Amino acid sequence: MLADDLGYSDLGCYGGEISTPHIDSLAAGGVRFTQLYNSARCCPSRASLMTGLYPSQAGIGDFTTNKPNPKRGPGYLGRLNNECATLAEVLKPAGYGCYYVGKWHMHPETGPIKRGFDEFYGYTNDHSHDQYDADYYFRLPENRKKEIDPPAKDFYATDVFNEYALEFIRQGQAAHKPWFLFLGHSSPHFPIQAPAERADKYEAIYRRGWDVLREERYERMQELGLVNGDHWQLSPRSIVPVDRDDIANGYPGEQNPAWDELNQDRQFDLARRMAIFAAMVEGVDHGVGQIIEHLKSTNDFENTLILFLSDNGACYEWGPFGFDGKSRLGKTTMRTGDQLREIGGRGTHQSYGSAWANLGNTPFRLYKHFTHEGGISTPMIAHWPEGIKKNSNWVREPAHVMDIMPTLIEVAGATYPQSLDGNQITPVEGTSLLPAMRGKHLPERAIGFDHQAAHAFRKGDWKAVYAKRMPHELKWELYNLAEDRCEMNNLAEVYPVRLQKMVSEWEDWARHVGVIWEPSASTN
Repeated sequence: MLADDLGYSDLGCYGGEISTPHIDSLAAGGVRFTQLYNSARCCPSRASLMTGLYPSQAGIGDFTTNKPNPKRGPGYLGRLNNECATLAEVLKPAGYGCYYVGKWHMHPETGPIKRGFDEFYGYTNDHSHDQYDADYYFRLPENRKKEIDPPAKDFYATDVFNEYALEFIRQGQAAHKPWFLFLGHSSPHFPIQAPAERADKYEAIYRRGWDVLREERYERMQELGLVNGDHWQLSPRSIVPVDRDDIANGYPGEQNPAWDELNQDRQFDLARRMAIFAAMVEGVDHGVGQIIEHLKSTNDFENTLILFLSDNGACYEWGPFGFDGKSRLGKTTMRTGDQLREIGGRGTHQSYGSAWANLGNTPFRLYKHFTHEGGISTPMIAHWPEGIKKNSNWVREPAHVMDIMPTLIEVAGATYPQSLDGNQITPVEGTSLLPAMRGKHLPERAIGFDHQAAHAFRKGDWKAVYAKRMPHELKWELYNLAEDRCEMNNLAEVYPVRLQKMVSEWEDWARHVGVIWEPSASTN
């Protein structure tokens, strides 16, 4: 189960104030990861998770596209290539029925049915869409009649995705063979939308503001044992990345404002946006509860491996006040009075902005799009009573979404192919996380990152990282994450030789996986 743009600490079991009792129950009965990494954005992370490769090896180096630039090479094809195998293409030969619900975002030309899944409901084009637009979401294969088809006036995509997850689980169970379900929610990605009555209960909470709530999340994270010792420090409010002034709400290159600096009308508008976001997360959690209840009632709960995670850090797009309408038009509308309950309604299109995203990524710096910890750190829960023991300790092994493929191969007894449909398949890059889930250490390795001029290289406790859209001169930074998980103490000038070696290793990695980058990034 994959949430979209969910922040590191948005879940209750990671310190958040959003009500997620069902996801929290999986965490309580399973294991939680503290250093599970993603690829900084939705479609590259999905490509990596789906194939066990780095995004550029799977053909989606940064984003999907219908017009790939031939100068950028095969890593930027903009769709899944023919040299990768998907989870379904690996699990189906092992006897699994394979089902997909929700957001695909790995290009419709290489959609779920073409890439091994038996049944699909959701959408394959673009990163997001109106949750209330019933006609946009469809059933595949094309000859399938929709089993669930509520009237347009009652349609809400998150709820329908949850219902289809149950429908496909029932189909898998009825087939009397192992089954695999991928539930790819579009919530809580913008446009932030949820029925008004679901958001009402959160409004008073978020009128207290992001500064107070960041402090409270950090305290809860300490109580949960997630934040341990002096190795984590709550970072200051993050900077708003450099952009056009209208898009950045007047704060390009500046720190997100203090909540108390804002007038009450702006506070109320922003609180409502965040309340809608929280209601979307709670909608995802409600579906998790439905799945848990069904699996228990059919005696399959104990022997079903459930993984829950997010595709990237919380989304800052694009300034502290968010935006209205199509992204990057530079339009932000402040609503007051009775208009507040219109936010998140049918036909609306809003985001919640960079300051709330900074709350979502507590205690880290920066956001989705960046390769600092706030952009690439993912909450992940694994629950499988018959296969992994409940563990109240946090799993602190560095891991990556590409590790899901080898994990499921080991769990299912599947075989990763050397060739598929006459094409040679790129060897898997990930490693199985099953040993870590069972309390053992993973082999030490390096993990590379690249997303649209943001780079990083993690090796052991050390991380080299390169930012973008900053108001200052860009240089490689160096952090010891064992001592400084929140990247507060840049050691680049203290250990220049170590940094240069890691930058060189990042370049070797980039060449290995087909990343194309500007040479100047490696010389600063």
